[in-house]
Amino acid sequence: MNRWTDAWTWLVPLLAALLLAGATFMTPAAWLTAACAIALIGAVIAAVHHAEVVAHRVGEPFGTLVLALAITVIEVALIISMMLAGGPDKATLPRDTIFSAVMIITTGVVGVCLLVGGLHHHEQSFQLAGANSALAALVSLAGLVLVLPAFTTSAGEGVYTVSQLVFVALSSLATWGVFVFVQTVRHRDYFLPPANASDEDQHASPPTNAQAWASFGLLLVALVSVVGLAKQLSPAIEAAVASAGAPKAVIGIAIAMLVLMPETWAALRAARADRLQTSMNLALGSALASIGLTIPAVVIAAVWLDLPLVLGLSHKDIALLGITLLVSAITLGTGRTNLMQGAVHLVLFAAFLFLSLVP
Repeated sequence: MNRWTDAWTWLVPLLAALLLAGATFMTPAAWLTAACAIALIGAVIAAVHHAEVVAHRVGEPFGTLVLALAITVIEVALIISMMLAGGPDKATLPRDTIFSAVMIITTGVVGVCLLVGGLHHHEQSFQLAGANSALAALVSLAGLVLVLPAFTTSAGEGVYTVSQLVFVALSSLATWGVFVFVQTVRHRDYFLPPANASDEDQHASPPTNAQAWASFGLLLVALVSVVGLAKQLSPAIEAAVASAGAPKAVIGIAIAMLVLMPETWAALRAARADRLQTSMNLALGSALASIGLTIPAVVIAAVWLDLPLVLGLSHKDIALLGITLLVSAITLGTGRTNLMQGAVHLVLFAAFLFLSLVP
């Protein structure tokens, strides 16, 4: 690694953080919005680099867990801060963001990884036992959090009572906790990539502890910058959505896309390098964390601060979510993938985007 690469990987996160700090006190302007967008892209690329350094040091599946957990925790902070600032108008923001994250991951991220991996390597494989465990947990969490509120009768349509919210929050956290225990302790081998002699990471020397800790710190700086800059860009996004006459749910999609950029880029790089197991760990683990960690935090904020919270999806979104989870169970049900499966997922991703704009 040359000096410029070394300098770039730590300079970009620091510059993005400085721009974020300055933008907090500046008057919104077109040039500032453009600068924030450029800095966000740079921070995403830097975050992926440092996540890969940490992952190389700690090994799988801990490496992918670090990136998924860090992004999700900061995403939770972003959602809650926007709920506090928006009041009743943001009652559906957590639902829209979580649903968007799940759909983007299961259709867009998984789809592009399978397609790119299929184009470059024809067929790829991953551990079926790990994917099945993650998918089962995802189906149950998505059903509890996003589907059942549309059918319960104790409160208004799409709304849980306080006791129901507490139950769902505890269930979500427990499911995610058990999954992490299975992933990292009890059945860690389910989430380890198969032996791959072409994987350069298996032959490269791991970074030192000092390098890994430095990358971990810079990863946090880059992720905070990504989410902070996304929040700075959110007024421009909301204005663009309003001027286009698009549904408010599009705001949740935009936020989810911005926050998921580091994971998407990391998963795509792994699939291209014939490390599909890493891509699956990132994608399915992130989808689970987006529910299992976000819902408990949002419920605490909503109950404690008496904030309105609508979780139930519309019938159209429930149908789309059901189709997506069914297709995922089929395409990921053999442990081997090709570009056809990626194309199917991307068609569903296009349908999700189109039907969000034209409901």
